[in-house]
Amino acid sequence: MACPPGAKHPYYTERERAALAWTEELTLIAENHVSDEVYEQTRRQFSEQEIVDLTLAVVTINAWNRIAISFRPEVGTYQPATRR
Repeated sequence: MACPPGAKHPYYTERERAALAWTEELTLIAENHVSDEVYEQTRRQFSEQEIVDLTLAVVTINAWNRIAISFRPEVGTYQPATRR
């Protein structure tokens, strides 16, 4: 998978396309692996540190999504805590 479907929009830069493809492959890693094509696309656009940072951001967001989905929150019920 070179790029997720929505990422083919002409307004995305090559760097943004690489980030979206990397995110998609990491998110769906249980179904596949990170392809050599996406890995190379990402390496061309990002430094090693940037790939680490991007990967940690994707993994963190995916973890929070999985936690939220698991507890089946009712949409619209969140209320921020009040300060004392």
